[in-house]
Parts: sequence; C-alpha cells; structure tokens
Amino acid sequence: MEKPIILKGKLYLIPTTLGEMDPHDVLPQTVKRAIDFIDDYIVENEKTARKFIKAIHPEKVQSGLSLFALNKRTEVSEYNAMIKPCLNGLNVGLMSEAGCPGVADPGAVIVKLAHENGIQVVPLVGPSSILLAMMGSGMNGQSFAFNGYLPIDKGDKKAALKNYESLSNTKNQSQIFIETPYRNNKLVEDLLQMLQPNTHLCIATDITLPTEFIKTLRVADWKKVKVDLHNRPTIFIIHKF
Repeated sequence: MEKPIILKGKLYLIPTTLGEMDPHDVLPQTVKRAIDFIDDYIVENEKTARKFIKAIHPEKVQSGLSLFALNKRTEVSEYNAMIKPCLNGLNVGLMSEAGCPGVADPGAVIVKLAHENGIQVVPLVGPSSILLAMMGSGMNGQSFAFNGYLPIDKGDKKAALKNYESLSNTKNQSQIFIETPYRNNKLVEDLLQMLQPNTHLCIATDITLPTEFIKTLRVADWKKVKVDLHNRPTIFIIHKF
C-alpha cells in the first residue's frame, strides 16, 4: 500500500513593528490573516513575539501556539526541527524582533533551509527600517548597499568608513550601516571626525514611531547640530557626491 503524500506547509515571513506602537498603523490585514491560521512560529524572543501576536490578533488563543527561539544562542543542530512542521504539512511563521525577517536578521538561515527543502517561502509586506531610511534620505535609491555593523576597533572603523566613502563617490552608490543603539552617540562623533566635510550623512532614527527623526546634511553641517540617539534604533547612510 502506497504511503499518503503529505503536502508541505509554507514558511510565512511575518513583519513586525519597528518599536512600541499599534501594529495596525503600519501592518496590512494580510499579517493578521496569516497569524489567524498559523500556530507554529520561529521567533527571536518568545515573550515579545507573544505580545505582538496578542496586539495584532487579540482573539488568538496563546496556549495553542508553539514557538521556537532563533537567536545567537540557538545551535545549528536545532534548525531542522524548526522547519519540521512545514515538512509535516503545517504552515510556519518566521518573525523578527523588529521589522522584516530575513533582512539584517538571523531568520535568513531558516529561509535558506526552507528553499533547500522545497518549502514555499511567502514574504509578507511590512516596515523595513533600511528601505524607509533610504526612501527618506534623498540619496541614490537606484544604487545602494547595506553593510551591517561597523567594526568596533577605531582603526578598523575608520578604514571601513573611508572605504564606504570612496565607494559612494566612485560608484555613485549610497552606503548604509547600523550600530548597536547604546553606541550611536559615539558613532556620530566618529563619523564627524572621520568623514570628509562635504560627504552627505543621513541619520534616520525611531522610524515610524512618534519620535521619528530623519535628516540628511553634509558632515560639516552636522557639526552644528546636536542630536541624542542613545538607545534609539538608527540607520546611517553616507554618500560623497
């Protein structure tokens, strides 16, 4: 007797808010509808994930949810167990702590694994701080690069910034990077010291929140401005025209 064919479930990439706010202000109904029929999730932090699910779908029964933690403490050997529900015909939701999963986010490894196992990946629409900052910067939206975190060592950081500055000038390509929020103010000091005065710098912080701040100035002009970015999620973009 032939074994019954089990259709694989799908991996839904579920965006979240970029901070403490009403998710209905920035997320479409497709996100709520996805959460309505998904009970298995891969998340960075279970507590905040459950809080988000409750906020966007209060009727969802929390006791029926199964959540896998995917963060820096997760072992590679645990990855296969996370997509097993998909292989058994169930849909799985992948969430980031903030914004879109898979972009500047550990969820990318699960998306890769899903493709390798023939699981359909369904990205849902939601806020991306990287894209929103680029949109609001006035820089080159036709050619840009996201470079992640800058090196911590001051010498390595200066070398990286000079390289990005050169790339932006020779390729006409805007260069995007981030920093751990509690080091933001120190990074601004370094940027104003290490970059050339005529290089344009965009600082985009608290995107989509009531305290949102997006501003692009030349480095020389930023030296006349005081901004406090301590512990505020921030995107930095530079371009030397």
